[in-house]
Amino acid sequence: MPSKPSLILASSSRYRKELLSRLRLPFTAISPDVDETPQPGETPEALALRLSVAKAMAVAANHPGSIVIGSDQVATVNGDPIGKPGDFPRAQAQLRALSGQLVEFHSALAVTDGQRVEKADIITRCRFRQLSDNAIDAYLRAEEPYDTAGSAKAESLGIALMESIQSDDPTAIIGLPLIELTRMLAKFGLDPLNAPGASA
Repeated sequence: MPSKPSLILASSSRYRKELLSRLRLPFTAISPDVDETPQPGETPEALALRLSVAKAMAVAANHPGSIVIGSDQVATVNGDPIGKPGDFPRAQAQLRALSGQLVEFHSALAVTDGQRVEKADIITRCRFRQLSDNAIDAYLRAEEPYDTAGSAKAESLGIALMESIQSDDPTAIIGLPLIELTRMLAKFGLDPLNAPGASA
């Protein structure tokens, strides 16, 4: 029996590593070297898709025969992208601006074997609560989400900032849409339900 191709996650994100580990497929994680600067006139959706493909292809180029997963997430309000705040004052201003607003998170996903590429954009719509300055400050001091677009980590305390979340995939908001990923991996011969040890 030929051995199955190795699986690589083109990311250094601990959140994406944790999510992928839920599928119980052995994998390694490699940080891709990709310029994430948006192109002129590029929409948030196009940016997320392009970067997810670029990350996967960059790692696949150095690991022939492997299946590589790339992912990228862009948050938007009224079609305008929201960046990562970087520090407390910017996060404070960002959450004040997002109070009561509907935020769309584009969680793009790409899977490649170096030749063929599967890609998709999973949208999550988050309605933020009306947030007081005290609530914003308490949240930021507790979680320090300065490396997160939108200054809110929905996988932890940031869920308390939300009024509602709508998505076809509850894992998309965290950064790796597992429902879509499972479908894509099966196309490359990696099915978590038919993998060794899946029934253990």
